[in-house]
Amino acid sequence: MEIELRRVVKGFGRMRALDGIDCRIPAGRKVALIGPNGSGKSTLIRVIMGLLGCEGEVRLDGKAPFEDRIAVARRLAYVPQLPPQLAAPVGELVATVALTRGIDQGRIAAIARRLALDLDAVAARRFRDLSGGMKQKLLLALAFASDPSLLILDEPTASLDAHARDRFFQLVTELPEEVTVILCSHRLEEMRHLADHVLALDEGKIVYDGPAAAYLGGSAFSSLEVCVEDPALASRLAALGFRKGAGDWWLRTVARDEKIAALEAVNDRVGGGLVDVLVRDLESIVVLEAGKEDRQHG
Repeated sequence: MEIELRRVVKGFGRMRALDGIDCRIPAGRKVALIGPNGSGKSTLIRVIMGLLGCEGEVRLDGKAPFEDRIAVARRLAYVPQLPPQLAAPVGELVATVALTRGIDQGRIAAIARRLALDLDAVAARRFRDLSGGMKQKLLLALAFASDPSLLILDEPTASLDAHARDRFFQLVTELPEEVTVILCSHRLEEMRHLADHVLALDEGKIVYDGPAAAYLGGSAFSSLEVCVEDPALASRLAALGFRKGAGDWWLRTVARDEKIAALEAVNDRVGGGLVDVLVRDLESIVVLEAGKEDRQHG
């Protein structure tokens, strides 16, 4: 599904949640939608789905989600960050969604099993009484089983264990190439695995619209930690931008694309005195606009 937004504005009182959004998302693109809290991400998603009216134009494969609501809704699937507190039993919920969307219940159950959720075992339980992980798995199974043209995922792995997260990644990679995915996440692992494009918002405006690799290379961070026992090496590490940590450890945070160069500099200056080295990729992103920096932690 192709998404086109032209001069989209949405205000709440005096505040503009979206301030002149212009972008085009081709069919089949896998987009990471990022930005600090209050940047307009949730509002943009609701506008795209036709849940909020706005100024400007919104087109999904040429159709307006507000005017062609039913036709567009049939091709959408959405997994929210916070599951709804539904009192309906799981079995009834699955049957209703299957009937409404024209889905085989067996397909929903099969996808749920891949995520380690047995629908028969929880069929009589109310949805709101499930654990956070079970709710997320069920919502993901319902979304993937609907064969959407546009799949919107808001922090989809927040409640998943490592096994279910890996199965989720597999499900995304198995989607047909023409399926468009919008992923709201601050987890770099998810962006690297799932997104080929980044759309970054700040204060209701687009501050980046381009390839994911280029964006993550300049806005992702790595932590370098080196251990030296020789006090004489302290000045050399300080000159390289390291700060003193606990014991004999020194720390420095660098942009991901500067990691190798920073390690080479450490080896050149204090290589013979190194006792240990630890490198960790941080789950964080930075939204940059006109010199302004706002870090988000996953």
